[in-house]
Amino acid sequence: MNLHLSALMLGVRDLDRAKKFYAEGLGCEIEKDTRHFALLNLGDGSPQLALYEWDAAAQDAGVSAEGTGFRGASFHYNPATRAEVDETIAKAVAAGGSVVKEAAAAQWGGYFGYFSDPDGYLWKVTTYGE
Repeated sequence: MNLHLSALMLGVRDLDRAKKFYAEGLGCEIEKDTRHFALLNLGDGSPQLALYEWDAAAQDAGVSAEGTGFRGASFHYNPATRAEVDETIAKAVAAGGSVVKEAAAAQWGGYFGYFSDPDGYLWKVTTYGE
């Protein structure tokens, strides 16, 4: 068996806010929308993004809903240019996200920055292009 990631689920504190951030703010298409859950299309070649109310997601997994700080994961988007890195981070901030690390040139030759969504999930936006 080969493991294939078909969807990525995020537990969110405010489902309406998260849908607005990802759909209206970042342009993801909502494919399914229910009371406690939404499924979004991230584009060709990407897994789907599932947004699930935080407490309901914890209950579904049979674990405590408590937890703070770094969650041990971040999501990465790799556009072709530095301008696209800046545009993506600006779009996320305009939609209600926060800059975690300003985009800047890296010593390894790339260019990157971080933003967080309204629930604190980290997104790294990086390019090796100009």
